[in-house]
Amino acid sequence: MNWDLAAYLVILVAVSTVIWLYDVLLLAPKRKAALARLSENASERDYQDVGQIPFFVDLARSLLPVFIIVLVLRSFLVEPFRIPSGSMMPTLLVGDFILVNKYTYGIRLPVLNWKILNINEPRRGDVVVFRYPENPTIPYIKRVVGVPGDKIEYHHINKMLYVNGEPILQVPLGAYIGMGSSADMTQQKAEELTEHLFDKKHSILIIPEKRTPIPQTISSWNIEKNQYFVLGDNRDNSLDSRFWGIVPEENLIGKAFFIWMSWDTKLPNCQLFSPTSCINWGRIGNSLD
Repeated sequence: MNWDLAAYLVILVAVSTVIWLYDVLLLAPKRKAALARLSENASERDYQDVGQIPFFVDLARSLLPVFIIVLVLRSFLVEPFRIPSGSMMPTLLVGDFILVNKYTYGIRLPVLNWKILNINEPRRGDVVVFRYPENPTIPYIKRVVGVPGDKIEYHHINKMLYVNGEPILQVPLGAYIGMGSSADMTQQKAEELTEHLFDKKHSILIIPEKRTPIPQTISSWNIEKNQYFVLGDNRDNSLDSRFWGIVPEENLIGKAFFIWMSWDTKLPNCQLFSPTSCINWGRIGNSLD
């Protein structure tokens, strides 16, 4: 079991529910009986004191609906994430805040992570959030390029991707020009390309002069049932399936679909005493196909 926010929300819901039931079954009947025993000459203050709901009970009753709503939204509908690194540039930039669809790949019980309802399976080109196989407490975000039944090849010299023996078309777009936190990739002389992953196309970055720290020139993987092969769009600055292998289906969290905020303190006009100047307004509202 991973001790994440979902686990703490489940505990809060459970504790609040126990307190509420304790009041309903034990404390409330005692308050009612005590009120019935008051004489007709009792003051309004006496009635208030005897019928007063304990603070911890009132707090639990007030917060229980909030905990339940947040748990349901976060576990079964959408969950927000912040992009901490540039491994998915140019699709996602450092400081992007995204929403992740939690139900598109099936409904899972929070904490236990048991799938109780199958809906869709990841497709090539999907941008997915998953639990890093080597440390499931860390969420990763990458793009699916291989699904069950695929044979994946990556040629480390020319940085070409092959799926089932077919080379994936890459169309050069020229030098990448980045601003703020993205300017580092411009300094590294990154080039932007459009990659046509069968029926989906997206932008990727490569650094022609940079070599992958892998001894062989070609690596290949056979993707088995309930496994997925993922790559970062920033091919030369991404720790992905080329280095640690496949993503098990049980590690999937959801599909990223929307950028709702983008905050970059390295933007040229960013001034910390003027928070809105650090917002990358042009990225807000962008969808992730």
